[in-house]
Amino acid sequence: MSGVQEQFEIKFRLPDGTDIGPRRFPPASTVATLKETIIAQWPKDKEKGPRTVNDLKLINAGKILENNKTLSECKSPICDFSGMTTMHVIVRAPTSSKQSDKRAAKKAKDFRCGCAIM
Repeated sequence: MSGVQEQFEIKFRLPDGTDIGPRRFPPASTVATLKETIIAQWPKDKEKGPRTVNDLKLINAGKILENNKTLSECKSPICDFSGMTTMHVIVRAPTSSKQSDKRAAKKAKDFRCGCAIM
């Protein structure tokens, strides 16, 4: 066995069917690192690109990958990263603070209404 660490070759499939990559990543790379790479390489001609890692979801083998997990931790019998792996990228629609405030107010109202009925 050589001293060279294995690298995973990954390309990222965007919602419109275009790809970013492929690029090679060491097994110790976190999902957040992959998302930062996607943001840095996001095509400039595409509208509504992600701003932060929280604006993105990465899906591989039907599983949403968590930001704090490394590639080696995400590896499974279904998802072994052998050869080139394609991960699907989902961009979360930006929410305004007004929408968040409305949802919080509705939850509070629902809670009050639920307590009054007994």
